[in-house]
Amino acid sequence: MNAPAQAPLTGLRVIDLATLFAGPLSATMLGDFGAEVIKVEHPRRPDPSRGHGPTKDGVGLWWKLLGRNKRNLTLDLSSPGGRDILLRLAAGTDVIIENFRPGTLERWGLGWQELHAVNPRLVLARVTGFGQFGPYAHRPGFGTLAEAMSGFAAITGEPDGPPTLPPFGLADSIAALATAYAVMAALAGRDRTGEGQIVDMAIIEPILTVLGPQPVWYDQLGYVQPRTGNRSRNNAPRNTYRTSDGHWVAVSTSAQSIAERVMRLVGRPGLIDEPWFGSGTTRAEHADELDEAVGDWIALHTREEAVSAFEKAEAAIAPIHDVQDVMEDPQYRALGSITEVDDPELGPLRMQNVLFRLSGTPGAIRWAGRPHGADTDEILTGLGLSAPQIAALRAEHVL
Repeated sequence: MNAPAQAPLTGLRVIDLATLFAGPLSATMLGDFGAEVIKVEHPRRPDPSRGHGPTKDGVGLWWKLLGRNKRNLTLDLSSPGGRDILLRLAAGTDVIIENFRPGTLERWGLGWQELHAVNPRLVLARVTGFGQFGPYAHRPGFGTLAEAMSGFAAITGEPDGPPTLPPFGLADSIAALATAYAVMAALAGRDRTGEGQIVDMAIIEPILTVLGPQPVWYDQLGYVQPRTGNRSRNNAPRNTYRTSDGHWVAVSTSAQSIAERVMRLVGRPGLIDEPWFGSGTTRAEHADELDEAVGDWIALHTREEAVSAFEKAEAAIAPIHDVQDVMEDPQYRALGSITEVDDPELGPLRMQNVLFRLSGTPGAIRWAGRPHGADTDEILTGLGLSAPQIAALRAEHVL
């Protein structure tokens, strides 16, 4: 179960104290590239993600993805025995990721002061809905609230429809990426100073960043972006279009040259000479006319015909996939984006591969999510605890 020697994060130890998605997913990303990740769960209240979504033979499938490349330890952190074990672990750990409400670790005697004392080089990543301070800091925080507060929901949906939330953990996933990046930045800082530090990650912030220049627009122009459905205020045509065989495709014309190629392809080259066609913003003001031109042409062609014709014209198009299409798509297959993992509980199962490819020190999925507490005895034995000591802790419900 050891990381391959060439993995770039081999030798890095991460303790994942977080639950559900943003914190645990950031730990997964670090584990994918060789970090030794120890997932700590309450003995009687496992990470709720184990029970999210469909199961097979009583085994949560989401957990198989989220828990991959992690060893599993049960520990009641609120007990004195649990506190002592975590401090022993922290002494030899590089990163701890947690998402308790501010003040919780401190109440257990496991705050920054205590952790830093046993390991001055430790990086503590604190992932919460609203951050460690401010008027909302102690509120319960989930990705859905970040999707609402950031402005994402306000601009998503049809113009005459309600604000729309994504049907998956978008804000959590973005925060996980940001947390993994922040941890690596903190570790790089440690290489220079010799000291660890705290990462304060508020889930409401990364999604605000990826929404682009909206705050600048508002600051400088008082402009509030409205809901536009699949259309964009920055270019056109940009929409989804139904093909003759009942499928859907998406077309983008962010570049002027692409917009011109699309118009030639769909038999409307005269539109290119219109004075408003010269910029994306003014094209967007004529989206009805451009959508009609593109939509009418695509409606006469099958998905395969439309994609082939756009590809030949060097214009930008993509089929709108469901997950079955993703699993069969030749580009995803070529990249190895979906890979097979042999799991002791479920046998071979397919899931998303590591996020990116490194030519010299690649990441890898060494195992899928393991059962609750599967590695408790092994981890504690590695800390120097004897079998009787472990048994006593278990009898005290610490494990």
